[in-house]
Amino acid sequence: MDANISRVIVIANQKGGVGKTTTAVNLAAALAVAEKRCLLLDIDPQANSSSSLNVHLERDEPCVYDVLIDGLPAEQAVRPTDFAHLALLPSHIKLVGAEIELVAIAEREYALKKAVEPLRRSYEYILIDCPPSLGLLTLNGLTAADTALIPIQSEYFALEGLTQLLNTIRLVQKRLNPALEMEGLVLTMFDPRLNLARQVREEVRKFFPQHTFETIVHRNVRLAEAPSFGRPAIYLAASSQGARDYLSLAEELMARQNKAA
Repeated sequence: MDANISRVIVIANQKGGVGKTTTAVNLAAALAVAEKRCLLLDIDPQANSSSSLNVHLERDEPCVYDVLIDGLPAEQAVRPTDFAHLALLPSHIKLVGAEIELVAIAEREYALKKAVEPLRRSYEYILIDCPPSLGLLTLNGLTAADTALIPIQSEYFALEGLTQLLNTIRLVQKRLNPALEMEGLVLTMFDPRLNLARQVREEVRKFFPQHTFETIVHRNVRLAEAPSFGRPAIYLAASSQGARDYLSLAEELMARQNKAA
């Protein structure tokens, strides 16, 4: 990949409550703290990534809906955040109708890819936060991305649905985005005191040894409360376990990329 072109990483899991948005926001912030030009692209109608960066749009303000459905150039919807090196292409609840509206659009699975391409030279990393589903919006995210990062909760049923998601990724690779690669699996909400959490960790590492990040994101109060302050954990409590975990994840991700270059 051209060094001047960004790495586009889609963060996806159709299961809700696995730390997907937490990972998107805090990994983006950790990359920005490392002075990497980073864009967080929110394609979840719940707009939790946007609100986690203290961005709450009025209905008439430009967002990813206008980009996908009305063809607004993406750079016109991108906005700076309160945090250095970190920009946001925000979402809004009106995106909830986009799944239906996209059906009528030609090459509907490529709408996000076409929007993202002009942004590549402005950022080193573009992170896409998907909705907790395998619908058309998530398909757009997978089609637009270079790699897929999958957060997995360190609890019972952690691997349930993972097979379906991996099958979807393989289908996207076959039909829509042959260049899509696995960035990796990251364990989230890990509590080392629980036997079950440790068992899940060993299972994931056993079945996906090449794709599991060494970094584990521990269950952490600061991570949970940071969105209510509109700040990533690293800006709320830099010494907290959650902030340290995402800084470590960012370092591991960058090291992987440097090794592959």
